[in-house]
Amino acid sequence: MDNTGKEKEAMQLMAEADKKVKASGSFLGGMFGGNHKVEDACEMYARAANMFKMAKNWSAAGNAFCQAARLHMQLQNKLDSATSFVDAGNAYKKAIDIYTDMGRFTIAAKHHITIAEVYESELVDIEKAIAHYEQAADYYKGEESNSSANKCLLKVGHYSAQLEQYQKAIEIYEQVAMNTMDNPLLKYNAKEYFFKASLCHFIVDELNAKLAIEKYEEMFPAFSDSRELKLLKKLLEAHEEQNSEAFTEAVKDFDSPLSSPLLFSFAFSPHLFLLLCLPSSTPHP
Repeated sequence: MDNTGKEKEAMQLMAEADKKVKASGSFLGGMFGGNHKVEDACEMYARAANMFKMAKNWSAAGNAFCQAARLHMQLQNKLDSATSFVDAGNAYKKAIDIYTDMGRFTIAAKHHITIAEVYESELVDIEKAIAHYEQAADYYKGEESNSSANKCLLKVGHYSAQLEQYQKAIEIYEQVAMNTMDNPLLKYNAKEYFFKASLCHFIVDELNAKLAIEKYEEMFPAFSDSRELKLLKKLLEAHEEQNSEAFTEAVKDFDSPLSSPLLFSFAFSPHLFLLLCLPSSTPHP
């Protein structure tokens, strides 16, 4: 069977697997062998993935392995799920090699993002997710797709802060802020990125945070009148005075459905609470 025949057979298997998954989720399907349908679909996705591999359609192979992996997870087959996700990653990497050789860097970047998403949500290996988001950002920048590059960089900044790599997070947030502050459509977001960079500075060193805030005000005057800056100044003052009540009040005043994620879902906010409990002479965590 030639490559075209293998691809055709693989696509037929994918279509059959899709039908079985859909049937398993129906009311009657759930009553009559829902799990068996999922198991059959899982096997079909895996067979399709291997057929795509033989046809050297690496992107399709990666997608099929991901489908199989998610069904393995649904069936509580965690080891098989992890193995299938790894197989998917390897297939996507093959596709990336081909696309970069062809000079199709935007498609290669999208594949890096797909791999990064597998590492961040399925295999939970944040370091590897960061590496793939960084590579995607580099490819996007090379193609002058700056908006797409910034989205990847923000992922890198977020996870770097989560891993307590604060200096790296600072550099990323500053870079994205500078990329957006001169764009009429995006400049409103710059204050958020300067705010997050300031929080990272705050965790590392209070004096650096003050100096950074002054620099950001000079670079981006709109930051001076922002609620984010007012909060930062209140937090700095509360830290100097070792006043945890003032800190809590400042956060409460700042809180809103739109703004609260900036503090409460930002991974390192617990460190700020810890900071306020430490004597001023104690090195920051």
